Amino acid sequence: MAINRTSALIHWNYFLALEEDLDRLARYVDLSSQNDGTFSIEIARLFLSASAEVDVVLKQISLKHNPVSKASSINAYYPDIVQHCPNFVGFSVLAPRHGLTLNPWASWTDSTPPFWWQDHNKVKHHRHNHFDKATLKNCLNSVAALFVSVIHLYSTEAAQGGLLSIPRIFNVGDAHFGGTSMGRYGHSFHYNVA
Repeated sequence: MAINRTSALIHWNYFLALEEDLDRLARYVDLSSQNDGTFSIEIARLFLSASAEVDVVLKQISLKHNPVSKASSINAYYPDIVQHCPNFVGFSVLAPRHGLTLNPWASWTDSTPPFWWQDHNKVKHHRHNHFDKATLKNCLNSVAALFVSVIHLYSTEAAQGGLLSIPRIFNVGDAHFGGTSMGRYGHSFHYNVA
């Protein structure tokens, strides 16, 4: 028997896997402000994984909008992204169950990466000196940044409710929420990223 395949939204699936790990972590480390500075091996793993995927997705967004883009670093992606995704930097992410609103891209400019990205580089390259930067606050922001990035990469699917499986933690604010649908493959949200 043959297996028929269609292309999967691999970056969405990867985001969902990381977010599920974050949800599991929240059973042991509450996502409250008192724990923002908490760091651990598990938090570092999630933080580094989400940040690495952010880099991959930003490159794909740049290429989606500028097929000849040579951008290959966080600040090099900035011009392509802000030109074609005007709401990207100010995009808010909600975690309603935990009472959180995150703005993971708010501090990003053409010359300054987001604060969590700067800490990501310290943990990635100099973990022996900066392991304490692998904090819950940085981890939350990197996974939220990945959420924003992925729904912008898959903006057509996001608008049509084609990102199957509803995230466990994250959602968007009212300005970007386009409703829900129930289809053959389950529930989905409609995201308005434009």
